[in-house]
Order: sequence, then structure tokens, then C-alpha cells
Amino acid sequence: MTQGYDTDQAFPRLGARTDTRTLFGQTMGLVAVTAALFTLGAYLARDLSGGWSVVFWIASLGCLLAMNVSVRQSEQLTLGLLFGFGLLVGLATAPTIAYYANVSPEAVWEAGGATALFVAGFGAAGYATRRDLSALARVLWWALIAVGVVLVFVSIPGGSVAYALLGLVTFAGLVMYDFQRLRVTNEIDSAPLLAASIFLDILNVFQFFLSLRSESQLTAQTAPRTTRRT
Repeated sequence: MTQGYDTDQAFPRLGARTDTRTLFGQTMGLVAVTAALFTLGAYLARDLSGGWSVVFWIASLGCLLAMNVSVRQSEQLTLGLLFGFGLLVGLATAPTIAYYANVSPEAVWEAGGATALFVAGFGAAGYATRRDLSALARVLWWALIAVGVVLVFVSIPGGSVAYALLGLVTFAGLVMYDFQRLRVTNEIDSAPLLAASIFLDILNVFQFFLSLRSESQLTAQTAPRTTRRT
């Protein structure tokens, strides 16, 4: 008597691992292209006035919302919206980056380097962990929003620094969560949405590091200097 043998059930981990690797490679490739378009947009709009930023932010938000609908209908349209989103965000943030690049170019490079190490470290930790991080991500996200609302109405000494530090803590958890999703998700079609989420993580981490760097420079410039009397 022979027993039926289902290879899909016999080797489920092997199949899942293959799907995960494919999803990881495709997602990170999309993140790289989106980041490159962001850089291009920041370069092209470096001389535009800050008023254009609002227009580009609204347009980028429209692309992001449209992606959630198009992902179920057209892969090509979803990719186009993702790449348009990256370009528009670059155009929107161009005045801010141009300002820091003119005032303190090293601050931009240092923030970029710190962001790369930050995302690589916490991304690897999130990809390796087996504990479900979804609840932690929600708590951190709402905590960041709550503190941001408080700082809008209440002036707290050093509030911007505290908010930037809280933001880095929050996005440490969100980076871990998004990279964990890369490991547990097997749907290749979700790559553009995952890429958009990881790109937003990278962008926010970069901005928080840039904020901390600028605050430290401002503190150093305004600190009283002591003179030695002979």
C-alpha cells in the first residue's frame, strides 16, 4: 500500500524561504530606485521656493493613497505611483535639504550616514526576531503623534530635541516591524507597498538625525564662551 506524497506540504519551509527571498530582493530594489528618484527630485528643486513644498507634499500623498487601490488592479500603475511618490517627496523636501546643504553640508552627510547605519542595524534585528512587533509599532506610532500634538500647543525647553529622540525610538520599532513583514509576507504583489513604507521610515529617520545635528550646532554657536583672564 502506497501513500500519496504532496511535495508542497513536505517542503513548506523551502517554498516560503524562496518567496521571502524574492520579496526581500524585489522590495529593497524598489526602495533603492525610490530613494534615487527622491535624490533626483531634491536636486532638481533645490532652487525652488518653499511654497512649492506644500503642492508637492499633497501630490505625493495622493500617490501614496492611490497605491493602496492600484495594488489590487495594476502592477505597472502601482510601480509608477511608487516612483512618482519618491520623486515628489524629493521635490517637496528640496528646500529644506538645500538650506542645510548651504549652511552646514557636513550635517547632511552625517545624517545620511547615521540613517544608513540605523536602518541596517534595526532592520536586521527586525528581520531576525520571531516576536510579533505589530502591537509595539502601533504603541510607538501613537506616542509619537501624541507628543507632536502636545508640542504644537505647549512650548517645552528642548522640546524639539526630545521629539527627535522620541522619533528615532519610534522609527527604530517601525523599521524592525517593516523588515519583519518582509520575512513573514509571501505575497510578491505587496512589494511596492512595503517599499513605500520602508522608504518613509528611512526618510523620517534622516530628518530626525538632521534635526538633532542642526540643534547641536545651534547650541554650540549660542553657548557662552569663557575667556581666561591673565
